[in-house]
Amino acid sequence: MPRENAGAMIHAMSSPARKLPTFEELYKQIEALPEHVTGQILEAGVLVTMPRPGAAHERVDCMLSDVLRQFDVRTRGVGWWIRREYEVRMLGDRLVVPDYSGWRVDRVPKLPADNPMTLVPDWCCEILSPSTAKYDRTLKLPIYAKAGVGFVWLIDPDLRTFEVYESVDGRATLVASARDDERVAPPPFDVEVQLAEWWLES
Repeated sequence: MPRENAGAMIHAMSSPARKLPTFEELYKQIEALPEHVTGQILEAGVLVTMPRPGAAHERVDCMLSDVLRQFDVRTRGVGWWIRREYEVRMLGDRLVVPDYSGWRVDRVPKLPADNPMTLVPDWCCEILSPSTAKYDRTLKLPIYAKAGVGFVWLIDPDLRTFEVYESVDGRATLVASARDDERVAPPPFDVEVQLAEWWLES
């Protein structure tokens, strides 16, 4: 290590550590955000804000909502509580807002009305966009796996890909993938969908 770098490191280590904002302090900032902005805490003491998505995201959102209706008990479906853009607190000081999250009815007969929710979902889905893909892959996916979310879907409208991850020993493991106009029956729902209908015309 060069001498000047070593000196800088020693100086940095001797400086008092900056106190990070608490979860409660950051959550107050989130509550004050405009309606079109989503706030999340993906790293300790750090607030991340994200704007509303574009047309490609909304297309996938619409198709996904149609598929999930048959499982959501609120829409006379069977087996799941499905929530869209629901705040979930995980790992103590993390706050995530999945595009969709789901809890199995056989595990959770009645879903609490907590906000943010503290009960870890059995499944989460993220619809990626250019502004969120980095966070979804490198921060949120590991959070979900470590917290024990059983399955996570990552859907990328720009790349036209559908990935399914299963949490195994706290790690996200890719168990299924499809792209373009392929058909896929992703766990945990295992209903077949034709992806060609999910993408905007290029």
